[in-house]
Amino acid sequence: MEIFSDLLKFTLIDIIDVFLVALLLYYVYKLVKGTVAINIFIGIVIIYIIWKVTEALHMQLLSNILGGFISVGMFALIVVFQQELRKFLLMIGSTNFSKSRHLFKQLKFLQTETSDGTNVDAIISACIKMASTNTGALIVFERNNNLDFLAQTGDEMNITVTQPIIESIFFKNSPLHDGAIIIADNIVKATRVILPVNNEKNLPQRFGLRHRAAYGVCEKTDALALVVSEETGQISYFKNGEFIIFETTSELSSLIKKDLV
Repeated sequence: MEIFSDLLKFTLIDIIDVFLVALLLYYVYKLVKGTVAINIFIGIVIIYIIWKVTEALHMQLLSNILGGFISVGMFALIVVFQQELRKFLLMIGSTNFSKSRHLFKQLKFLQTETSDGTNVDAIISACIKMASTNTGALIVFERNNNLDFLAQTGDEMNITVTQPIIESIFFKNSPLHDGAIIIADNIVKATRVILPVNNEKNLPQRFGLRHRAAYGVCEKTDALALVVSEETGQISYFKNGEFIIFETTSELSSLIKKDLV
């Protein structure tokens, strides 16, 4: 009866507390979704819920065992989730809150289209055209993490995304084709950007420097990356430090639109 009486004393502060915890869990889930860490995350949540239930039911022995496991396990979690924690802290520190639409965009959990109106279809069409001529390209989509620290390594731009613009930037004789471009809110923010290259991931032999740079930026931030191979003309998609498999360019377009929400 004491538990039920406590539940009846639910105040506005408690509602805010629950909302913030739910928001925190949502962000953590977004960071680990699609990675091996998601299984570890779900297991930890289940153990934590069981621990709280045993505490509420005054099951002292089981509660103490689970409590000890969780308290000691926190140090192990820092090691296991090192990359995810880094991305989480980067997301908090580099999210651009100066534009209110970014904040509202993050609250639209059920949205199915890109809220910033990025012309994904034009970008995919440009990639198909470049793939047909084996023109190499590396395109990075900015999401929650502000990528200004990377844009500063290249040439600042402010051009609306169109298919001809993308193709002209990566044209082999163009002075801007070397390096990556960063796209945010349907604007090409920068060209000739130097990205961090990952040398540890055991990527397939067909993947070259562009692919490793795409993997590196997606591993260290929440950005998305498209690569057109100069050797094979194959289009590759990277997210959360992983190579995403797709069957058709239509499916690729849908994946990017969904991931940009």
